[in-house]
Amino acid sequence: MNLYPNLRRGILLSVLYVVVLLCNASTSTSYSSSEAITIKPRHLSLLKSALQRPSGEQSDLWKPMTDQGWSPCIDLEDPPSLPDKTKSYIQVFLDGGLNQQRMGICDAVAVAKILNATLVIPFLEINPVWQDSSSFVDIFDVDHFIDALKDDVRVVKELPEDYSWSTREYYAAAVRETRVKTAPVHASAQWYIENVSPLLHSYGIAAISPFSNRLSFDHLPGEIQRLRCKVNFQALRFVPHITSLGDALVSRLRNPLWRSEKDRKSVDHLGDMTNPNSRHEPGKFAVLHLRFDKDMAAHSACDFGGGKAEKLALAKYRQMIWQGRVLNSQFTDEELRSQGRCPLTPEEMGLLLAAFGFDNNTRLYLASHKVYGGEARISALRQVFPRMEDKRSLASSEERARIKGKASLLAALDYYVSMHSDVFISASPGNMHNALVGHRTFENLKTIRPNMALIGQLFLNKSITWVDFQQAIGEGHVNRQGQIRLRKPKQSIYTYPAPDCMCHV
Repeated sequence: MNLYPNLRRGILLSVLYVVVLLCNASTSTSYSSSEAITIKPRHLSLLKSALQRPSGEQSDLWKPMTDQGWSPCIDLEDPPSLPDKTKSYIQVFLDGGLNQQRMGICDAVAVAKILNATLVIPFLEINPVWQDSSSFVDIFDVDHFIDALKDDVRVVKELPEDYSWSTREYYAAAVRETRVKTAPVHASAQWYIENVSPLLHSYGIAAISPFSNRLSFDHLPGEIQRLRCKVNFQALRFVPHITSLGDALVSRLRNPLWRSEKDRKSVDHLGDMTNPNSRHEPGKFAVLHLRFDKDMAAHSACDFGGGKAEKLALAKYRQMIWQGRVLNSQFTDEELRSQGRCPLTPEEMGLLLAAFGFDNNTRLYLASHKVYGGEARISALRQVFPRMEDKRSLASSEERARIKGKASLLAALDYYVSMHSDVFISASPGNMHNALVGHRTFENLKTIRPNMALIGQLFLNKSITWVDFQQAIGEGHVNRQGQIRLRKPKQSIYTYPAPDCMCHV
């Protein structure tokens, strides 16, 4: 007779056990509940010195870049007349994160120009890592995009009815004659003319997938190169709700009294805190792009101080994602660091910024999606820069509602704030770093490019003093703060816009 009460009790206990497991898992933003990893400072001596550094930032840190004799020159001549309306269409399917897709969009416009075809607004694949389904129109102002390019390339939001069958699902179901799968990496303009033009003539449409990095950076007409820059720096504008939120964050970063001390831990009452009539002179701020997610940490094969537990966790992740095949794994941690191939941790970025001369009053905006190790990993950086802010601390939950859980929109907001900062620095090379270096070069804005090999070697020296560390950092970055670097063969035009899209005057 007691069977059913016991059964119900057992079921209830099982449910409670599952709930406890889920709660434990959800409290860790970067580690699973089975990863008992302790994170401690790796450069304790330098960290103590950084925390004891005197206030008073170096004044030249905030000085804008001087005129370097280069200026944007996208439209050198009168805009060419648009060819007669074509009956052929180009589709592209873009994977990767926001900035990889951004470069693909620029290349797609260039290919449409080369082939004299109409471009359909590119389709953005769902990112397998972040599971973000944001489309082009969710991220970019599509009407501005079409209008900005109206004298160069015809762009349509969707295909006409006759071609409505040409969808992502259609190409995923079987081999299709209208799909181009064979475009080589960094293909030439001639390759598209010889291999894609016949499809356009026969079928009126060509869908290119995969498309990322499918157009060469070299041996292209100047008109095409300038068009790529025009797309990147002028036509691609974020949707209004991103730019308006970005403007609000920038305003709060520049206003030293944007919130009172009692509100410092509550950001859900920010509506009246940005006062346009404030008499205080706008302050300056720097942006730190901290790309230190689990994916990067595992792929780098470096040691980040989490001990045996972290090494096992990252090895397991590498096996699961890449079957253990990571090029860097053949090198020791010391070799990787001395070659500058290890991403800098939050602690190391804090020491680097302190060595540059930023003090503990610096307004620092942290541009990051998800840090491997969570707050424990960031704590040392926060100690060095107690006035550090991010999206969550600057914007209310209501303001963040439209971008919550959407990696592309979160990245777009970080990109926008980064472009409006006085100084930008990134913890490691990558798509976001490369995109912002190029864009800020185009606008002649100060951008610190870390000398990764030098920094790695300095951190390997466990006996180095703060004075020697600071001096070495200063000397090693004299010409790495936004100075024009001319593009070399095979280098990206989006990272090095001079001399293709900038004129020496």
